[in-house]
Formats: sequence, structure tokens, C-alpha cells
Amino acid sequence: MLKLKTALAIETEGLVKRFGKKTAVDGIDLAVPAGTVYGVLGPNGAGKTTTIRMLATLLRPDGGSARVLGHDVVTEADAVRGCVSLTGQFASVDDELTGRENLVLIGRLLGFARRRAEERATELLDAFGLAEPADRLARTYSGGMRRRLDIAASIVVTPELLFLDEPTTGLDPRSRNQVWEIVRVLVAAGTTVLLTTQHLDEADRLADRLAIIDRGKVIAEGTPGELKSLVGATTLDEVFLALTGLTADEATMQEDAA
Repeated sequence: MLKLKTALAIETEGLVKRFGKKTAVDGIDLAVPAGTVYGVLGPNGAGKTTTIRMLATLLRPDGGSARVLGHDVVTEADAVRGCVSLTGQFASVDDELTGRENLVLIGRLLGFARRRAEERATELLDAFGLAEPADRLARTYSGGMRRRLDIAASIVVTPELLFLDEPTTGLDPRSRNQVWEIVRVLVAAGTTVLLTTQHLDEADRLADRLAIIDRGKVIAEGTPGELKSLVGATTLDEVFLALTGLTADEATMQEDAA
């Protein structure tokens, strides 16, 4: 009997990005199964965000190749942009608009009629626990509320692939758990999520597979369990320290700075 090949949402071969004489991404190979959470870990400056920006067509690779949902990121960039969404490390909502106005505006920009944009805004505000503060200015929101609004803005049109670049940086434990639940719901509905994070417990709880990047290269890849077995560890923190050569204090400083 033939074994079916798992569909890939992202596939890269030898992906390279240089900034002057510095090579930020140095030959990265990735294979991200569709309908999963794929985590990317690494020290500050390892090349995580640069990789995401290339996959989202915000940066042009200097070498190698990448396909996102079957489309080449260079020659079919418009097709890629039409089926992905990106939430970066910092909230991108307009502080001088209310939560509702932010979502309605994005819906209108994406071509929704006024009524449909308002309906979609209401659906998302309810789903993300933002119905009560919906008509307050976004600048009055807490960090967790702003992050939930930011993710809601990214899925006004539900993407096939969502890039989350350190989505819980600076959030308290309760807000982090709320974001995690949002990610689980999205993936259960069929969206693929590529997640970068400095929080090792976050990666352990959310990711189906992980790549650890250091100095622009993938130094390990597998499920959380496989990576722990690789170095005889019981936690991803131990895996991260063993593979990157950082001390526990250095890793904590990186997480605090993120």
C-alpha cells in the first residue's frame, strides 16, 4: 500500500539572507506540515524573525528557495500574501480607534461590505473576550487585550497560514494562556501556525514540531519529545541550553529582553 506524503504548508531548501557582510540566515531547511503548530526557537539574533519575514514575502531571499502553501515566495509573492497573515512582536492596531473600529476598518480594507465588516468584528470581539471593551480606544487596553485584538485583526479573513512572531512577549501568565487557547482553536479549525517564541514552556505546550536555530542555521528539529530524547533532557529548557551553549543566566536574560 502506498504511503501518502503529508502535505506541507512551508518547505524551504538552503534559505539564505544577508545584510551586508552579515549572514542572518545561513542555509535553513524547513518542512512544516499543514494543520499544525510549528515552533521556531533560538537565541536573540539567531535569524528567527528574518526567516519569517522571508516566508511572508517581506524580505527577498539571497539564496535557496521557499514555498508557502505551494507558492514560491519570490515568483508567486502575491499568491503567498493572499493566503497568509503575520502578527509581529508588537501590536499593530491603531491606538486612536476603538477595538471595534480597528476590526471594521481592516474588514473594509479587505473588501467587506460595511455590514459584513461590522458582523465579522462582532464575531471576533465575542470570540476573543473583547466584547465588553469593544468601544473603548485601543490605547486603554491592557497588554493582553491588545495582543488578542492584534491576533483578531490578523484573522478577519481566516488565513491558511498564520505567522506568530513572539506573540506573548511581555504578557502576564493569564494573558499568555488566553493567547495559547486562541492558537489551539485556530489550528483545530485548519489553520497552520508558525510560531517563534522565547518561552520554552510555550513551545512545549503548543508546538507539534520544533526547529532550534542558532547563528542562522537549524541545529536540531523534531517533536518536543524527540528533542528531549536527543540530549537526555526532561525539559525544553535543558535542550535549549545544551544545543545553544548558553548558560541558564544568559537564557533568562534573553527571555527578559524579548
